[in-house]
Amino acid sequence: MNPDITRERQNATFDVEKLTHILNGGPEKTKRRREIESMVFSDPDFKEEDPNFLSRSERYDQAVKKSAQMILKLREYGIADPEEIYYYKNCVHPDRPEPLDLHLGMFLPTLLNQATPEQMDRFFMPAWNLEIIGTYAQTEMGHGTHLRGLETTATYDPATQEFVLNSPTVSSIKWWPGGLGKTSNHAIVLAQLYTQGNFHGLHAFIVPIRDMDTHVTLPGIVVGDIGPKFGFSEVDNGFLKLENVRIPRDNMLMKYAKVEPDGTYLKPPSAKLTYGTMVFIRSMIVGESARALSKSCTIAIRYSSVRHQSEIRPGEPEPQILDYQTQQYKLFPLLAMAYAFTFVGQYMSQTYHRITGDINQGDFSELPELHALSAGLKAFTTWATNSAIEVCRMSCGGHGYSRSSALPDIYVNFTPTCTYEGENTVMMLQTARFLVKSYRQAKAGQQLSGIVSYLNEPKHQRVQPQAVAARPTVVDLNDLASLVEVYKQRAATLVDLAAKSIQQELQLRKSQEDAWNNSAVDLVRATDAHCHYVVVKLFTDKLGEVGDTAIHSVMSTLALLYALNGIKNNSGDFLQAGLLNVPQVLQVSVRVKELLSQLRPNAVALVDAFDHHDKKLNSVLGRYDGNVYENLFEWARRSPLNSTEVHESFHKYLKPLRSKL
Repeated sequence: MNPDITRERQNATFDVEKLTHILNGGPEKTKRRREIESMVFSDPDFKEEDPNFLSRSERYDQAVKKSAQMILKLREYGIADPEEIYYYKNCVHPDRPEPLDLHLGMFLPTLLNQATPEQMDRFFMPAWNLEIIGTYAQTEMGHGTHLRGLETTATYDPATQEFVLNSPTVSSIKWWPGGLGKTSNHAIVLAQLYTQGNFHGLHAFIVPIRDMDTHVTLPGIVVGDIGPKFGFSEVDNGFLKLENVRIPRDNMLMKYAKVEPDGTYLKPPSAKLTYGTMVFIRSMIVGESARALSKSCTIAIRYSSVRHQSEIRPGEPEPQILDYQTQQYKLFPLLAMAYAFTFVGQYMSQTYHRITGDINQGDFSELPELHALSAGLKAFTTWATNSAIEVCRMSCGGHGYSRSSALPDIYVNFTPTCTYEGENTVMMLQTARFLVKSYRQAKAGQQLSGIVSYLNEPKHQRVQPQAVAARPTVVDLNDLASLVEVYKQRAATLVDLAAKSIQQELQLRKSQEDAWNNSAVDLVRATDAHCHYVVVKLFTDKLGEVGDTAIHSVMSTLALLYALNGIKNNSGDFLQAGLLNVPQVLQVSVRVKELLSQLRPNAVALVDAFDHHDKKLNSVLGRYDGNVYENLFEWARRSPLNSTEVHESFHKYLKPLRSKL
């Protein structure tokens, strides 16, 4: 054990294990998580070659092999709880994507949610037993987030009682679905439905794409892998072109919408029913943000505690780089953000489960708010995390650039979350639509409930914009409740500004659509402020649940740092709205630096509390024991380029060159 990191752990002022329980949702959850980890990490069937030293084809091969083993083990151990399956999978493929992700995460759940009992009998058990391996083919080369723009068609032929599926243009070729390139033999294809000469919009169809026995492509199907990407080397993201592919009528998922044998269309009872899956996945992504960020902080902070460099005082030993204020200034606000996002993830998950209960009772009243909140927070957390991972990588200096640090992999595997399940700018604008609608309802005298109820507060209760010289606003910068209030006022002000921008555009005789587009930058800022308020509020609310005084103290410091750092980075908003004056903003910067010093003794303990197993971190720099240099040398020696003393290129090119010069 590295002596620096040992000393860091001795300096902690709180019980790390107790904090781990809070982050996991209770001691039982921690215990079960560790049981699953030891099951996977001690299992010789899951031993793997370091993917960093494999070709893309070898990485895909290794991932398929491990996924096949994983399915067998899950059955053998009787692990059936979705959360436990998800965790087991994340240990088998340590937070890496894998070829069966869409089969397990989209194909099976879509069958459960949208198939009729008869369809469940036909498709579910074969899919459960992997005779059918499915993917979810929605995105096309020409359209992603804008679903109405998808071009794949499904035309009903009553003479044969079949749907005929086509990709009518190059841009309509399905593009990106994971597992489509090589792994799947079926796809749930999203296509525009035409029957009896009428158009009925997007519906889901089960389309066989490969022979279930030989795995050879079926007639009319053109399918393959889309080639190397920024990351996701284990996954065969694919393309699919459909040429007059016929499927039986009952291959359309018909739990809600139906097409009768004669072609009559029966529409679904509620258009909102399909929201459920989207909201669930977006809520999951908020949790993913917290995980990716907490791993990155763990690596950067542990490494910063064992790396010594340069000097603060001449003639003294080189300090740990974590002692430099600039390093703390980079990393500690991100650590605070990792805690904030962890609690937001917990909240989203609880809220989703609670509201799903209501939806099953036929109560859809809270769905629009949950939909808006999940879209906004998905964008807010993924954007922030995406930037933060790169800050963590650069704070590790040159070694952060090595794949041995794991930070490049965390980055390339996380960054697509900013695009998939709803491109982030589009998500921010969806939330803005809900905020503007709520704002107008409040203006019309309606009482709003839920997280947007602050839009009801009369203007005079809000802090009025004022000249800098005027009496300073009464804001206690050390009181979280006071800061939550300031964030709420900022959100209300920016929603107000965005709504007024639309009004002004309309007064200039612009159409609704142009007014919206010309106000879009303000609308995204309004959503950003709303989400920021929600995160600060949820972090503060969480403190109320913490009984242990030592943990409460350190978590309060983190929450305060998160809130004040947000004010520092967005000070223009708070000044413009007259919520803070210039001396207060200067005071915020001073206070942030004081909080960095306060957190310094607990920094390593705070990342230890995330309890990331070394095998999940997979980082030479972030090892629990802090023995970085020995292991970095050992890792480098395993590089395939070192398998021969003299590389063949020397004899092929360099040696002959001598005689030619």
